[in-house]
Amino acid sequence: MNINSKTTINEGGKLANTNRQATPRMNSLRKIALAAGVLYLLTFVSIPIGVLYAPVHDPNFIVGPGPDTGIIFGGVLEIIVALAGIGTAVVLYQVVKRQNEGVALGFVGVRVLEAGTIFASVVCLLSLVTLRQAGVGADGLVTGQALVALDHWFRLGQNLMPAMNALLLGSLLYRSRLVPRVLPVLGLIGAPLLIANTIVMMFGITGPIFVLSAIGVLPVALWEFSLGVWLVARGFNPSPITSDFARSSTLVAPLVS
Repeated sequence: MNINSKTTINEGGKLANTNRQATPRMNSLRKIALAAGVLYLLTFVSIPIGVLYAPVHDPNFIVGPGPDTGIIFGGVLEIIVALAGIGTAVVLYQVVKRQNEGVALGFVGVRVLEAGTIFASVVCLLSLVTLRQAGVGADGLVTGQALVALDHWFRLGQNLMPAMNALLLGSLLYRSRLVPRVLPVLGLIGAPLLIANTIVMMFGITGPIFVLSAIGVLPVALWEFSLGVWLVARGFNPSPITSDFARSSTLVAPLVS
C-alpha cells in the first residue's frame, strides 16, 4: 500500500497533514510547458520550403526534367508542421481553458483548420509530382497549373490562420500572465498586420502596400518562436491558473493506491 500523504506534529503539538502531491503536480505543469514549447519550435522546420518548392512555379514543371526529391521532402516537413501545430493547441488547452474555455476551444479549432489547409496544400503539390512522374506530358499542363493555383489559395489560409492563433492564444496568455506579457503583445500587434497582408495578397495588390502589410509576418513569427523558447527554457510563470491547476490535480489524485 502506498501512502501519498503523511502526518506530522507542528510546534503547537497538533497533527498536521503534509501533502506530498503538490510538487509532482507542479512538475506536470512543467512537462506541459516543455511539450508545448518543443512543438512550437517544430513548427519552424518548414522554413526551407521556399527553396524546396521553387521548381513548381515553373509553368512547364510537369513536363520538365529534374528531380522531385525536394518537393517530396518539403511535403514531409509541412506534415510535421501541421501535426505539431495541432499538438500545441491540444497540450496548451488543458491549462489555458482555465482562463477562458470558449477562447481556448476556438484556438484548438483554428489550429486544426490551419493543419487542414496545410494537408490540402501538400496533396496538391504531391499530386503534381505524381503526374510528372507518370509522364503525362503536355496534356497535363493545364492540370498542373490548376494544382499550383490551388496550392496558392490554400497558402492564403495558412497565412491567415497564424493571425487568428495569435489573437486567440495571445489574449489568453496576456490575461493569465502565464508568460511575460511582451510575448503575447508581439502576436497581438502582428495579427492585424498579417490579416491585412492576407487581404492584400488575395486581391493581388503589389507595391508599398504589400511590403508594409508583409511586415506583419515578422512579429507573429517572433511571437511563436519566442513562446516556444520561453516554454522550453522557463515554463509557465506562477499565476492563479498554475495554482488552481496544481490544487485541482492534487484533489483528484488518490491518497492511497
